Amino acid sequence: MILTGKQSWVFQNDLYINATGTAVGPKEKDGPLKETFDVTYDDLHCGEKNWELAERKLMNTAIDTCIQKLNYTYDDVDLFLAGDLLNQNVTANFVARQNQIPFLCMFGACSTSMETLALGSALVDGGFANRIIAATSSHNATAERQFRYPTEYGGQKPKTATATVTGSGAALVSKEKGKVKITSATIGRVADYGIKDPFDMGSAMAPAAAQTISQHFKDLGREPSDYDLIVTGDLSGVGSPILKDLLKEEGYNVFSTHNDCGLMIYRPDQNVFAGGSGCACSAVVTYGHLVEQIAKGELKRVFVVATGALLSPTMTQQKETIPTIAHGVVLESVEVES
Repeated sequence: MILTGKQSWVFQNDLYINATGTAVGPKEKDGPLKETFDVTYDDLHCGEKNWELAERKLMNTAIDTCIQKLNYTYDDVDLFLAGDLLNQNVTANFVARQNQIPFLCMFGACSTSMETLALGSALVDGGFANRIIAATSSHNATAERQFRYPTEYGGQKPKTATATVTGSGAALVSKEKGKVKITSATIGRVADYGIKDPFDMGSAMAPAAAQTISQHFKDLGREPSDYDLIVTGDLSGVGSPILKDLLKEEGYNVFSTHNDCGLMIYRPDQNVFAGGSGCACSAVVTYGHLVEQIAKGELKRVFVVATGALLSPTMTQQKETIPTIAHGVVLESVEVES
């Protein structure tokens, strides 16, 4: 791995996503990407007694699906990198307790999908592991209970609010040749533009996404036209226009190349307010829909930029502003060699 520019890593070995696993809830199952998910559940409990156990089942299912595609066992994996939205990362920690793979717990809020993938790729590139699994999860009901109001409360939400995606995504990375190559990553800096409203994550996270994307272009000497798609994690219908305007001010026109996972995973008529959000948002769209398109050669080069709001209920109650971050990873078809 070579540090390129200020914040980007260019991997020196050929690294690949060899397999992925995705598991989602009922609303995601009914969305436009339903055919790209491996496992779907008809209710939010996913056959479990409570929401937290349901989220744990989603991550276990995603990981098991990923490993089974390669006929591997847990013993064939050297490192497990994962995180989630719940206090103390309880989903990832309890999953790691079960699978017994050497574990690095990580938290980047909704940026965790690309944070784990970037660091996992760096560890494989540097020879510290042969195979890693990167995973993350979120659940609509667990997130609402922790960060806002339980769904049973029936509180009204503004149009800027987003719907936390119920799901989990996992990817296995190694140097063993596959159809989807990981070529570089850009690590974000914390941005805070003074947003305090926990019901407006799109506005809060857009500046962090713009910083990471802009720095990526500068570090690698690239332009938006070098990508078939630049996709953000969960800026939604509120944050995506802000991102485009911020990048335009810096001379980068992404109007024709940008999309957002939070806008891709649901239909507008699914009552999701401004769109989807949550750790699983970028994870299931990337490890399901996007990886499938890249593997088929329908997309040659994609920059996935997962965005995270680094808030907590305590800080929100103390009227703190919301710090945010975005991490990006470049995925390429094996037909395109950097």
